[in-house]
Amino acid sequence: QVQLVESGGSLVQAGGSLRLSCTASGRIFSISSMSWFRQAPEKERELVATISRLTDTNYADSVKGRFTISRDNARNTVFLQMSSLKPEDTAVYYCNANIRATGAAYSRNYWGQGTQVTVSS
Repeated sequence: QVQLVESGGSLVQAGGSLRLSCTASGRIFSISSMSWFRQAPEKERELVATISRLTDTNYADSVKGRFTISRDNARNTVFLQMSSLKPEDTAVYYCNANIRATGAAYSRNYWGQGTQVTVSS
């Protein structure tokens, strides 16, 4: 069984910073891409940033220059450093990873339970 557990969500003032973490655990053979998504109230879930195993990164236009995604492959962990936060960044942030479990023939996407980020104006 594979699990993703996020942490780091909080209430922060506009202009502030937060660092989210997500660690994968369980019977893991390999992890390829890792990503952060977010979902604001009454909005669809959207991709925030993604990072490949070789650390190629992509960002949503709305967060470029403010957010940085990184990973620690030895710890099966992905991070999202968020700076210059805006009220419109308020959302539940979800971790996603493409994981091949031990004994599995192929990989699939796993999701974390989400962590709330609230930015006050």
